[in-house]
Amino acid sequence: FEEIGWRAGAAALSDLAAEGAQPIGVLVSLGMPGENEKRETGNVDPAAEIMAGVGAVAQSVGARVLGGDLLKSERYLVDVCALGTCERPVRRAGGRPGDGVWVTGELGGCRLALRELQAGRKPADDVARRFARPAPRIAAGLWLARQGARAMLDVSDGLASDARHLAAASGVALEIALEHVPCWIGADPLLAVASGEEYELLVALPPAFGAAEADAFQEFHDLPLTRIGSCAAGEGVRFTDRGLTIAPPRGFDHFAS
Repeated sequence: FEEIGWRAGAAALSDLAAEGAQPIGVLVSLGMPGENEKRETGNVDPAAEIMAGVGAVAQSVGARVLGGDLLKSERYLVDVCALGTCERPVRRAGGRPGDGVWVTGELGGCRLALRELQAGRKPADDVARRFARPAPRIAAGLWLARQGARAMLDVSDGLASDARHLAAASGVALEIALEHVPCWIGADPLLAVASGEEYELLVALPPAFGAAEADAFQEFHDLPLTRIGSCAAGEGVRFTDRGLTIAPPRGFDHFAS
């Protein structure tokens, strides 16, 4: 239950990271089954465990739990609202032709963990941590905003889907080279771009931002920042593999049947 709280808190805080915002705190609403509807939990208090997870991830980025609500529900529900401040929020709608497209960290770890869990196997420790306790990239988002990030969002639905969101909001086309996508060990590029809930940052940066700035980012955050493509005039996303156009997985669609 604590990991459920951590993941819910990380998802909310990651949205602040994608705007280049400094978090203040989180509000948490919990829906808990009544005693007759609860599954066997032994001596565990689910509400306390979930709140411990939310509180831990909030504390990891300098925020705290500000309050919330508790109600009876037929199933467990966790809703986290993150509050923060910034002078110039970075939206999805700022990419321009000529901008570089970059991504923080490495992708694919969450899909690897999910694949193992669905097969009834225990994921390796590092992959399990990636899945259970993702890190909201608050410090990275603040740094990128100060460097003039034009558009940014977090990779929650999978890079294949989120790239399309950025392209549509910015009114540009994105061209992404699969061979440049940074992959978690054991993940191939197609799996990496489909992997959701990674909470890395996909960002459009001005053409002047280059290798020296990316090296400075990595030195400061101990986190890779990789250029995977560029913005161009047009619409949609074109994925290539060593110059050949390919059709990648679409990633997660909340409204698909």
